[in-house]
Amino acid sequence: MTTTLMRLFAGETLATPPIWLMRQAGRYLPEYRETRGKAGSFLDLCFNTELATEVTLQPIRRFGFDASILFSDILVVPHAMGQKVWFEEGEGPRLEQIETAEALRQRPLRFDLDRLSPVIRTVERLRRELPAETTLIGFCGAPWTVASYMIAGKGTADQAPARLVAYRDPDFLSAMIDQLVDASIVYLKAQLAAGAEVVQIFESFASALTPGGLERWSIEPIRRIITGVKASYPASKVIVFARGAAGVLGQYATITGADGFGIDWGADLAQTVRQLPDTIVSQGNLDPLALVAGGEALDNGVKAMLAVARSRRHILNLGHGIVPQTPIAHVERMMTLVRGRAV
Repeated sequence: MTTTLMRLFAGETLATPPIWLMRQAGRYLPEYRETRGKAGSFLDLCFNTELATEVTLQPIRRFGFDASILFSDILVVPHAMGQKVWFEEGEGPRLEQIETAEALRQRPLRFDLDRLSPVIRTVERLRRELPAETTLIGFCGAPWTVASYMIAGKGTADQAPARLVAYRDPDFLSAMIDQLVDASIVYLKAQLAAGAEVVQIFESFASALTPGGLERWSIEPIRRIITGVKASYPASKVIVFARGAAGVLGQYATITGADGFGIDWGADLAQTVRQLPDTIVSQGNLDPLALVAGGEALDNGVKAMLAVARSRRHILNLGHGIVPQTPIAHVERMMTLVRGRAV
């Protein structure tokens, strides 16, 4: 069975566009919170095939989204490279910092796909258990975004630690980026082999880079990942979500070879999609807080996305991940607006 999302990538413009939400498996769902409590740590949840499968399926059962994205995290890749990764409750990810070339020499990083075997088993299980009409999406983080965490040891407001490294020791950053490119290719190919139909590359920190840095540290590494993946899986579809890069999506589209681009909530959707060739699928970009607010903000945001979807191939989504305080009734309202019927 060809899913609505894959029909879109095959060239159809659909009267009812497909919809899924970034972080659609998350704390806004009571069933997620219950399952999360059984897992222990967040990383334990990512590496528990049974529980990771369960939380991935929960929003599909409740809302019937057109796509299901694997429940995992972009930082499982540095974990599989041998860097210590953990999550502090209420604070987010923490990593053992690698700030210098000397630190990298003392603690070499070697990607071991076997360390991610529970994640790959989750993909396999999801492919068996998802409804036939639901597209399975795998993902990884873009090298610049992941390297920013690896260098700083945590998320930072403006990625200053990684930006300083880019100026002071670009050879060191280049070596780290190269390792992440190679690891990401292996990881995404394993997800596709296990049953993913689409993969998304998350570049969360594109806005931190200068124009020259953007091409060197973001666009070119993403191009290499896509080239590497498509060398083995030429029919695979790749979406790039480069947050804060709406003004240069045309450059990403020209260079990377991606099949689709996610657009963040800070961009004017109708204006931004004009940068993209008709051959490329667009995605996004409702403000997650409009979904929290509901009412006129939600209705107008959905109508704006639907207006774009009438004239080009477009996937309805948020402009970033769904937030924990999102009312379930507002997600139901969104689905009703898109499909014209209650979920």
